[in-house]
Amino acid sequence: MATLINQQQNLLRIWHITGDAKRGIEPILPIGRSTFLAGVRSGKYPKPIKLSEKTTCWKKSDIMALIESVEVAQ
Repeated sequence: MATLINQQQNLLRIWHITGDAKRGIEPILPIGRSTFLAGVRSGKYPKPIKLSEKTTCWKKSDIMALIESVEVAQ
C-alpha cells in the first residue's frame, strides 16, 4: 500500500502540468493543454504513462527535467 501511495505522489495528471482554473491548480508549465499534448505527440515533451483506458499521467521527474532543460537553454 505504501508503495502505491509513493508512486502516486510521483505522478502528475495533465491538470497539474498545464493548470486548471476550476480546480484552483496553478500550472507547472505556462502553456495550454492542447499545446502540451501536441508537444507530447511530436516528441518535444515526455511520453505519458497510461494507468487505465481513461487515466493518463506523467512522471514528475520527467516534467522537472523538462523544466530544467528549458531553463538551461535560456
